[in-house]
Amino acid sequence: MRKLPSLNAVRAFEATARHLSFTQAANELCVTVTAVSHQVRHLEAVLGLKLFERQARALALTAAGETLFPLLRDGFDRLADAFALLDDTRSADSVTVSTTRAFAERWLMPRLPAFHAAHPAITVHIDASEEVMDLRAEGIDLAIRYGPVPADQRQTVLLEDSYIAVASGDLCPAGRRAGIADMLGRPLIGYRWKNRALETPDWSAWLAQALPGKVPDFRQSWFSEETLALHAAGRGLGPLLCSDVLVDDALRDGSLVRLDGGSLPGFAFRLVEGATPRKRSTVLFRDWLRAEAAAFRRREAPELTLPQAA
Repeated sequence: MRKLPSLNAVRAFEATARHLSFTQAANELCVTVTAVSHQVRHLEAVLGLKLFERQARALALTAAGETLFPLLRDGFDRLADAFALLDDTRSADSVTVSTTRAFAERWLMPRLPAFHAAHPAITVHIDASEEVMDLRAEGIDLAIRYGPVPADQRQTVLLEDSYIAVASGDLCPAGRRAGIADMLGRPLIGYRWKNRALETPDWSAWLAQALPGKVPDFRQSWFSEETLALHAAGRGLGPLLCSDVLVDDALRDGSLVRLDGGSLPGFAFRLVEGATPRKRSTVLFRDWLRAEAAAFRRREAPELTLPQAA
């Protein structure tokens, strides 16, 4: 018979180590902060090891905690997978995907009809939010994250992007390539991500690269969401510095035109596997998503289109 510590103490440690917060662990487990702290101390006493360094405003794992945490996290993940497989309806018929609104609208949604055609019995739930969710706690099967992801999460790179300047074809001169100088009098469109860990594309860096020397004095229009900025650019408000992945389809159909001036390095869109990676519907959607991303990467980049005269 296995000799194991109290399961409640193990759960309290795993949740606290994942959040590095007694408060957040208590919220997840629906108990008090005092109860979580007591359970963690009990586990430390049973093991004869200190698992956390308790600092004034933060927690940090000790070497013993660092060793124990990933093993317990994987164990709880496997338990979650096992119970999910018993839920025949959920296992066969649905998948929940978390991603940003901009990626959902600009890249994922245009491709979803192909998945539904191939798998009509699977219901796809898209949770579009800028918030970085706790996948297991929220019951999310897959997430598409933009930017860095903690190394301990199951992840693969779907797409890598760069930032380019684009504008509505209606603002660009016919018969030649458009540049930022053609946008004088128009505001530069900017936006701010709710994920403050990421820096939004920097117009000043792009302008310094595109216009060596004196940079014209542009005014800016700011939006609280990337999707609003994309819509504003499409409607002809002004030029936008944004991910080439998100505007690829618009560049191909001519509704947006890329401006001369090069690009800036971006981040990567990463596929993160969440609560139930072995669920049949999750596996099917994950494999389809990887195939779509691979096909997208093989496409040639859109040309710097010359707008046609009216």
